[in-house]
This record gives sequence, structure tokens and C-alpha cells, in this order.
Amino acid sequence: SLVLRDRAKGAQEVAVTRAELPARLKEAQAKNPQQPVLIAGDKNVKYEAVLSVMDDLQKAQVKLVGLLVQTTGK
Repeated sequence: SLVLRDRAKGAQEVAVTRAELPARLKEAQAKNPQQPVLIAGDKNVKYEAVLSVMDDLQKAQVKLVGLLVQTTGK
């Protein structure tokens, strides 16, 4: 499942489908062209699934896409 969280709007989470995601992000970036998109995957999500979503966004020409990485502190 995918969740869109806009920190500028109080970090409220909205469930989106994979088909909806690129359009929603492009809409947000149209209002704020410098708004980055960070992808954070649950530790149980396969890396291939994350890459597949990133590929979808690249094909849709969504800009400023990156990965959010959480360190373990070791």
C-alpha cells in the first residue's frame, strides 16, 4: 500500500493507489516546483518494489525524487 504525506499540510497521511501517485505529486510540485519527494519504505518492503515506484515517477517526469534512509544508530 502507498501513503502520501504532505508535511506542509500537517503531515496528514492519505492512502493513494500506485496509478494516482504520479499525478498527485506532479500537482503538488506544480504549486511548489522545489518540493522534494522522499520515498520511505517499510523494512519489510522489497527493494524492487521501491525501485518500481521510483521508475513510475521518473516516467511521469516527477522531479526531485529521493530515498529516505533511517540509520540504526550502530
